[in-house]
Amino acid sequence: MKNMKPPLLLFIFISVSLEALPISVTGKNVDVYRPTDDFAVDCGSSNSSTVENRNWIGDAADRSDYSPIGKTHSSITTLASSSSPRVPGTAPYLTARLSRSEFAYTFHVTAGPIFVRLHFVPSDYPNFRRVDSFFSVKAAGCTLLHNFSASLFADYPPSAGFFSKEFGLSVGEDQILNITFTPTPGNSDAYAFVNGIEVVSMPESLYYNTVVDSTEGIKLAGQLAPYTLDTTKVLEAVKRLNVGGQFVGPADDTGMYRTWEADDEYVTSSYIGGLPVNTTIQLNYGEQVPDYTAPDPVYTTARTLGTDKRINLSYNLTWSVEVETNFYYLVRLHFCEFQIEIKEPLDRVFKIFIDSQLVEDHADVISWSGKGVPVYRDFAVALLHHSQKKRTNLSVALGALPYGSTLYSDAILNGLEIFKISAPDGNLVGLNPDSTPRASKALSRFSKAPKIAIVAGGTSAFTVVSLLAFFLYRRRNRAKDSTSSDGTSWWGPVSRSTTKSMKTQGSSLPLDLCRYFSLAEIRAATNNFDRVFIIGVGGFGNVYKGYVDGGATPVAIKRLNQGSQQGLHEFRTEIEMLSQLRHLHLVSLIGFCKDAGEMILVYDYMARGTLSDHLYNTDNPPLPWKQRLEICVGAAWGLHYLHSGAKHTIIHRDVKTTNILLNEKWVAKVSDFGLSKVGPTSESKTHVSTAVKGTFGYLDPEYYRRQRLTDKSDVYSFGVVLFEVLCARPAVSRMAPMEQISLAEWAQSCCKSGAIEEMVDPHLKGSIVPECLNKFCEIAMSCLQDEGTKRPSMNDVVWGLKFALQLQVSTELEVTDHMGVSVHNSDDNNHDVAPIRGNDSDGAFSTSDSDSGGWKSGWGAAMSTRRSNDVCDESTTSYDSKKLP
Repeated sequence: MKNMKPPLLLFIFISVSLEALPISVTGKNVDVYRPTDDFAVDCGSSNSSTVENRNWIGDAADRSDYSPIGKTHSSITTLASSSSPRVPGTAPYLTARLSRSEFAYTFHVTAGPIFVRLHFVPSDYPNFRRVDSFFSVKAAGCTLLHNFSASLFADYPPSAGFFSKEFGLSVGEDQILNITFTPTPGNSDAYAFVNGIEVVSMPESLYYNTVVDSTEGIKLAGQLAPYTLDTTKVLEAVKRLNVGGQFVGPADDTGMYRTWEADDEYVTSSYIGGLPVNTTIQLNYGEQVPDYTAPDPVYTTARTLGTDKRINLSYNLTWSVEVETNFYYLVRLHFCEFQIEIKEPLDRVFKIFIDSQLVEDHADVISWSGKGVPVYRDFAVALLHHSQKKRTNLSVALGALPYGSTLYSDAILNGLEIFKISAPDGNLVGLNPDSTPRASKALSRFSKAPKIAIVAGGTSAFTVVSLLAFFLYRRRNRAKDSTSSDGTSWWGPVSRSTTKSMKTQGSSLPLDLCRYFSLAEIRAATNNFDRVFIIGVGGFGNVYKGYVDGGATPVAIKRLNQGSQQGLHEFRTEIEMLSQLRHLHLVSLIGFCKDAGEMILVYDYMARGTLSDHLYNTDNPPLPWKQRLEICVGAAWGLHYLHSGAKHTIIHRDVKTTNILLNEKWVAKVSDFGLSKVGPTSESKTHVSTAVKGTFGYLDPEYYRRQRLTDKSDVYSFGVVLFEVLCARPAVSRMAPMEQISLAEWAQSCCKSGAIEEMVDPHLKGSIVPECLNKFCEIAMSCLQDEGTKRPSMNDVVWGLKFALQLQVSTELEVTDHMGVSVHNSDDNNHDVAPIRGNDSDGAFSTSDSDSGGWKSGWGAAMSTRRSNDVCDESTTSYDSKKLP
């Protein structure tokens, strides 16, 4: 490749705020494909209506060609109703067809591949309860849905009150497509319903036997043999994303009425990359990728790793989508190189991972297609190894290559499609979601009879019991957390404009500790969310610096992406947790705003950003070792308070360097409590059973295996943080050699082999006192014990780190005193570094102390002696504080 230096300004990026994207959603290739068959049936309606230039035909009109055939002719039609204002007031969501007997629709279509979309509005209909809808759907010899509950599906995660299911299948030479709806047998109350049906032709080579993949099959992640996708397979669309761009609705697709979501809430990496855009480029489609493959906006926007080469090499840009286990999946990645700087092969070469498996080690879009020429790559992945889990996350990740392998250490993605592939027996059937309040209500409806096994739809007895318990819990606590002082739902519309403390009588928020801001105040504080005020970005949305109280108080304003249901849960959790906690080493929540669909949190402004910023951002000078130690001690104090200083144990569940913030005095504060959980509330319980949440690389392996959460899960994550601070490298580095990809595994290996110096940040070489280094590694190693019970408490970690800090400071003082130099001991954190007496006053880290019980820890014995008489000497004023043990 050319021996040249990259220009100073690698790329031109627009603001991460999607409001500023100068994009027209409608592209030039709208409606470029004209489907041979295009049926849109408005079920339950006796009229026809036009919605966005598409004609929906009622199936209840006299002599309608689309009237269903029922075994008992007992299906009925009715008006649809929903309490959600987000349900469109247009076809096909205004009416429904329902029946407690089987009924079927027949379509005469051209042989070949087609789309089938089923639209649902789960609701209480006259004489049909919302929770009783359990039914199956079959088409083209495949079971699309089995014992399906539209209400459970809509509530997991919560939807807008309506949804659709899209399938791709092939119609045989008889040119007849029957779609049959069958209520679940054995339950007299069960019924089937549907609000709308679409049947639309698709191009022969769009997803089946494509030109790109037909010669060599589809690459199967982790396998040498390719995967063959033929027309006997049925596809279910799981997710279709316009990466880096905006929502593209059915009317703006290429003629097949597909929906493309924005990808913001699916980006799960520590950085979310850059958002280049080029709306003026002339896209050149060809035989390989015809113009109907995806709308123009998919190929004129993208997400890249960013402009900082060092950061790009430290992480993988990752998307995660929840899917069902025990199926194969088709993953289609769309690419188009439209940036001016990318001109020739090897300019931008990168890696692609599917489900953490490398599928492309030298992806080069220019070599694949050329400049401005859309192209896609298909991959298959088998998720058959999660037998104990109903659902898992399917990840797609891009990783940069170092300079020398490519001109720009970067990667790009424009679009992403994920499809579930039917099993060999023709089934697409998974299990109903079962961990929602709605599921509990559904089960309670049948609690008087042995119908529970039927309603559970194949779920285990444990699931049924859990759901019933959850229902009782919700009923018991509904009065406590669902109403505000005016008797309305706390999560309903808020019309208050006062900035006084939010006083709630029934809410779980404590009095006078959570301030409410109106949206007008937030807009004023940020100059109407001016992008120049953005100080951070993430999968949740943007963080702005703002000023409140007449400009006197700087604050950090976290604006969650609108419409994110996961964000709603984390928004509430953050408020409920932080409003009741006050500690020097926890970030302080000042208040919140929930108005006009916005979810906004207001925190103390942390002038120095995240700990991660100072480990990886080359614009910041490297932190000296003593300062790193002080930051670790402060963060440990914060976690120790969560575990032992509040009324109940609080488990953070997402401890990582990006969630440790630093104020202007370098005081460390633990932040981001959206995933936090209250720990066991009685001595008889040792853990909380819960779905696994957290960040890959920091996740406690015992918690992952057993789904049992304890405070020792935070201890494990903090052990990873300690090694991250020492090594100045991320928890997971895909670009590293195989044995170094996981920081936790590599660090433990280095410590056990006596090769500690090999992993230390080069900026720290020669500055760490050997005794301090040994002690620090001993503490970090003990945190990473595989068994949680063998890990130290955060109290032990605090005092162990203070001991390591003392070893560093005292040795530095001895050296400077010997040289006769006056030392200014900056102690911004106000930590009282007292000597710790015990059996380990001179204990050095030894690699020979490993046994089945883990690393021997002399400092642990010293800690147990110390803490029996100690009370936390930090600032621990709390809404519900108590002395530490």
